[in-house]
Amino acid sequence: MKNRIIKLAIITSFVGSMSANVNFSEDISPIIYENCTECHRDGEIGAFLPLTNYSQVFNNQNWIASAISIPDDYRHGDPIMPPWPPDREYSTLVSERFLSDNQIQLFLDWIDDGAEQGDPSLEHPFPEFSEGSAIGEPDIVLSMEESTQIQGNYQDYYRCFIFEFDSNEDIYYSAIEVRPGNNEAVHHSVIVAVPPGSADDLDAEDDQYGYECFGGFGVTEMTDLLGGYAPGTKPNKWSNGLAQKIPAGWDLLVQMHYAPVLEDMEDLTEINIFTIENDLVEREIQSFTMIDPFIVIPPHEITEVYNTIEDVPFDISVVSFFPHSHLLGDSWEVYATTASNDTISFIRINNWDFDWQNYYYPEYMLHVPAGSTIHAKAVYDNTTNNPDNPNNPPQWVFWGDGTTDEMFFLPILYVPYEEGDESIPLGDPESVSGDVNYDGSLNVIDVVLIVNYILDAEEFLNDQIFIADFNEDGSVDILDIVEIVNYILSL
Repeated sequence: MKNRIIKLAIITSFVGSMSANVNFSEDISPIIYENCTECHRDGEIGAFLPLTNYSQVFNNQNWIASAISIPDDYRHGDPIMPPWPPDREYSTLVSERFLSDNQIQLFLDWIDDGAEQGDPSLEHPFPEFSEGSAIGEPDIVLSMEESTQIQGNYQDYYRCFIFEFDSNEDIYYSAIEVRPGNNEAVHHSVIVAVPPGSADDLDAEDDQYGYECFGGFGVTEMTDLLGGYAPGTKPNKWSNGLAQKIPAGWDLLVQMHYAPVLEDMEDLTEINIFTIENDLVEREIQSFTMIDPFIVIPPHEITEVYNTIEDVPFDISVVSFFPHSHLLGDSWEVYATTASNDTISFIRINNWDFDWQNYYYPEYMLHVPAGSTIHAKAVYDNTTNNPDNPNNPPQWVFWGDGTTDEMFFLPILYVPYEEGDESIPLGDPESVSGDVNYDGSLNVIDVVLIVNYILDAEEFLNDQIFIADFNEDGSVDILDIVEIVNYILSL
């Protein structure tokens, strides 16, 4: 009799769960608010399609379903949204954007069930976003003195703007965030610092605000790249005593590249700077750039371009990299090989997407020993099979700053290596995979907590469950424990 009661209870529970429709409040709002709303709201790059409440998601349900699924004829072979070009099986990077297969299926099931709202009181808490920034409250906000006018002549347009700093001390910062005033017109921007007044003559010679600067900044002395913007970028905030520097009294010089547009437009870009107190800075980030200004891409061909830095002179810890191509780009791969022939994977982008570029950050610092070789390979598709090819029929293409030119450009940021760098996370502590106690490192304590969770001796919040899924297969089990232990032993 007892067994019959248990079976009946199981069947009743199963039938009840089958009959309960998927609803927005309990099932879909967490997916949308935690993965989509950050960009799809007023003032952000996805403001054209806001997704901040049930009505907006309901009205755009079919578009969302198409974007998060994988159309058979989609060139890049991955869902359009969330945008994340890097291959997640090749390396692990900070702030990876993706939906699990279960989340995608849940959204599709919601549509099949009638896209019901459910009980609004059970809706996922709406995230708190900073106004005027995607990453927090800036310490310094630099605004253009006036709007820049962009002619609708379908020509690339480069313009430099000077922002003066009246500071007697070096300014250290954790992030520089470029906030375009016109996401349609801004192709990209790059930022350097120059000695005070060194660009003033160039500015004075131009009768408009700023000065035209195609191909460079027009000055002889400048810092390495301090920051920039490309479509889809979101800067990471340095932590763990890391910082970049604007030299005392130097001017900030911002080059804006405006893409070809067919209508007259204007732009009023802002620059957000997140500073760090000088006495909190332990290590200053440095950089070098892998570049090939002599690339030649023949028409009707797939072209591979290689670049290497051989015999790295001293141990370094790589903290960021920014592969950059234009419309003919097809793929990128960046890695290092050590003197003992070990491979250190930086990033692989199997299907380059010009609309989504970024400064990428490894989950932990990457130790590259002295004597290693850093390899970079970019592939360019100058055939009619490339739907982004700006030329029909395909033409010879060379290095250049224009949208229809091409680039092989790879800044790499690093600090000199210190023992233990391999265990230093570069994202927010809560985003470190497996770090369920949020102490900023992955260790045996996390293993114990996850084992207890698997054995039902520990309760996890949703965020902890997500972080505990180390192998990202949609469940937390012994396979995650095995991978975490192997990772800890490899440190």
